[in-house]
Amino acid sequence: MAKSINEKVSTVLKQNTFWFEDRVFEEKYEAHITGLRDTLLVLRNQIQNQGLTKELIENLLLEKTNGLKVLLALTGFSNETFKRLITFIRVIDDEELSKLSYRDQWLGEGELDTSTVTEWQDTQIETKIRECANFRKGIVNLFFEGSTVPVISETLPLFELKKLGISKLSFEVEAMIDTLIRYKEKGSYSGQSQNNAEVVIQELLDKMEISFEKSVDLNKLKEHAPNQKRTMDFIIPNRENPQIVIEASYLTTTSSGQGDKAKTEVAVSKLITKHYPNAHFWGFVDGIGWYVRKKDLERIVGAFEDVFTLKEAELKRFSESLTAILG
Repeated sequence: MAKSINEKVSTVLKQNTFWFEDRVFEEKYEAHITGLRDTLLVLRNQIQNQGLTKELIENLLLEKTNGLKVLLALTGFSNETFKRLITFIRVIDDEELSKLSYRDQWLGEGELDTSTVTEWQDTQIETKIRECANFRKGIVNLFFEGSTVPVISETLPLFELKKLGISKLSFEVEAMIDTLIRYKEKGSYSGQSQNNAEVVIQELLDKMEISFEKSVDLNKLKEHAPNQKRTMDFIIPNRENPQIVIEASYLTTTSSGQGDKAKTEVAVSKLITKHYPNAHFWGFVDGIGWYVRKKDLERIVGAFEDVFTLKEAELKRFSESLTAILG
């Protein structure tokens, strides 16, 4: 006999473990944490006794199995952000950045075609660190001097840029406090509404005095396809008579969800074409998260009549496109 809702709720409440743990896993992972901590303590002692040098950090990367993890922990870089930064170096042809990172000494000729670039996984990076001295030197240079390179300082968000520099590597107290704060505030920073593409679009529409509705459903989709419709980011001028529908997707991270998002936009595109054949469906698709997921990128851009990024030139083209349609 099936249990009632109340009985099932009672089971969850009365038999709750509160914080489930697998003791074997916990002890194994605690050993991992201890290893990272001890490596950091040894590094600190070496820096205090010998002084901070690039050779010392390079040896950390080469000789310690978790050397890169220790370096990232010390500076506050997440593994994912670091991988994005390596991808950025691979695809951006900037003379000063290439020289600093020794890019031309470790990037193969077959990888120069940015249209086919895929992101290196952890094992690829770790192998490159062990086997390629120039790659190691490039990483070290990046953490020592990366913030001084214009193409990095102009592209990398200030929140992440502040993690590069010798103050972090020197174990300076103020730098360690800064790292702790950035670890703590990372989630809050990422979630701030001011820090996304929709704010940029809304400010531009307001500046142009264009009427729009934000985060609402299209009436006909709500009526005829309630299980397939989705809330649209911007509808110009309104949901009753849409002339332009805009979706924004700015991603610096990557996940399997990008494929699902692309499929959703394709499905919505078909619905808009069916129920609003005269409406334009545009997308803002930007961020290195899309850059490194080419298949998902191809799918999502296929849903839109036109796509834009957040670069100034693209925002200008977006404004001109709006004027051409709306008059």
